[in-house]
Amino acid sequence: MNVHRRRSLFYERRRSNIYRMFAWALIILAGIWITLGVKTGRVMPLFQPTPTATRTAQSYALEGDAFFTAGKLEASILAYQDAVKIDPSNAGIYTKLARIQTYSSSLLTTDTERKQRLAEALQSIDQAVALAPDDSNAHAIRSFVLDWSAGAATTDADKQSLLLEADREATRARQLDNQNVLAQAFYAEILVDEQKWIQAEQFILGALERGPDVMDVHRVYAYVLESTLRYRQAIEEYQKAIEINPNLTFLYISVGVNYRALAFKSDITSQRNQLYEQALENFARAANLNKQLEINDPVPYIAIAKTYSQKGDFFAAALNIKQALEFDPANAGIYGQMGVIYFKARNFESAIPVLKCSVRGCTPDESCQARYDSACDPAQGQTGISVTGLELSPNSVVYYYTYGSALAAFGPRYPEYCTEAVSVLDQVRIAYGADPTISSIVGDGLAVCAGVAQRQSRTPTPYPTSTPLPTPRP
Repeated sequence: MNVHRRRSLFYERRRSNIYRMFAWALIILAGIWITLGVKTGRVMPLFQPTPTATRTAQSYALEGDAFFTAGKLEASILAYQDAVKIDPSNAGIYTKLARIQTYSSSLLTTDTERKQRLAEALQSIDQAVALAPDDSNAHAIRSFVLDWSAGAATTDADKQSLLLEADREATRARQLDNQNVLAQAFYAEILVDEQKWIQAEQFILGALERGPDVMDVHRVYAYVLESTLRYRQAIEEYQKAIEINPNLTFLYISVGVNYRALAFKSDITSQRNQLYEQALENFARAANLNKQLEINDPVPYIAIAKTYSQKGDFFAAALNIKQALEFDPANAGIYGQMGVIYFKARNFESAIPVLKCSVRGCTPDESCQARYDSACDPAQGQTGISVTGLELSPNSVVYYYTYGSALAAFGPRYPEYCTEAVSVLDQVRIAYGADPTISSIVGDGLAVCAGVAQRQSRTPTPYPTSTPLPTPRP
C-alpha cells in the first residue's frame, strides 16, 4: 500500500537562500568599516555641529569700512589687518589699511605714538605698491602717508626728504591716472606743506570738481584754506566733510581749532566769546561722539582745556586736562600740557612736578603727586604709574622751557632748583637757540639762575645737585 507523505498545513520548512546570506555579509562588513572609520576620524558621527565657515578677506574689509564710517578707527585697523592675513596678496586692502592708519595718527597725543602709527602706515602702503606698482591709488595713498610722516619729523632735513618723496609719489599717481581725485587732493596737501599755496589751490579745486562727494577732498580744501588764514571758509569745508563722514572726531576737532583761531584774532569781546563757545561746542561733540562709541580718547578734552586756557579760565582748563590724563595716565605729553596750564595760571608749585613727569619722567608715586597733588589713595581708585619723559623735539620743546622757567622762578627762594633749571634750559638753548622767542624765554631763566649763582658764590653753602627736588612752599 502506498502511503502519501502528509503536507505541512501550518508551516513551511525553511531553506537556505544564498542571496540573503550575501546581503547580511555586506551589512556586517559595512558596519565594521563605519566603526573603524569613526575611530580613525575618517567618518564623522551624525548630529555633530557644523564647522564655522571661514571668513573671507572681503568680509573683514567690509567690516573695516563700517568701523571707519562709525568713527571706530582702531577697530577698523584691526579688521583690515585680519583681512590682509587672509589675503596677503591684495594690494587694495593694504592701501585702505594705510589710509586709515594715517588718519588715526591724528588722534594720538605723543610724537612717539604718532611716529609709530605712521611707520605702520608706511609699511602697509609699501606692501601695496610692491604688489601693484602701477596702481595709481596705491601711489596716491603713499604720498599721503609720506606727507603726514613729514609733519611728524623731528628734524628739518627729515621733513624735507619726506616731502620730496611724497611729491614724487603724488606725481607718479597722477601720471598713472590723471583723473585720480585722491592723487590730486593729496598733491594739494603736499604743496601746502611745501608752501606753494597758489598751486595747492589750483589742484584742490580741480579735485573738488571731480570728487565733490569725497571726504578727503573737502578735508584737504579746508586745510588749504586754513593754511592761508581763511578760517571761516575752512570751517565750511570741514563741515562738508562732516556731512559725508559724520562720525570722524578729528573733523570736529579741526572745526573747533578754526573757531578758536578766529576767537584769538577777534578784538570784539562779545564776538570773541561767541567764537570760543562755538569752538568748545565742536570739541564737546567730539567728546560725546567718543562716549557713544565707547572710545576713551583724551584728544577732545585736551582741545577743550587749551581753549579754556586761551580764554584765561585756567580752572576749567585744569579740570579738562585732568580728565584727559585719566584716559591715558602714562602719557607724558598730557602731563606737559597740564604743566603749561598751571604755569600760565602762575601756579608754579603744581607745574613743577607735572612738568618733571613730562620732561624727565616720574615714578608711580610722583605721578600720583602730579595728578592728585597728594600720595596715591587706592581707596579712591588712585594708582600710580611710571611715566617715561619725552625727548626734546619741536612738539615737546614748550614743555622743556616751561619746566626750566618754572624751576628758575623758584630759584631765588630755593637755589637748589637752579641746577635742574640750567640743565634743561641749556639743552633747549643748544637745540633751539636760533628761535628768537625760545631764545628770549631761555635767556630770562638762565639770567635768574645766574643771579642766584652769583649770590651763592658769596655764601659758603653750595646747593645740592641730587634729585628729586624738594616741593616748594609759598
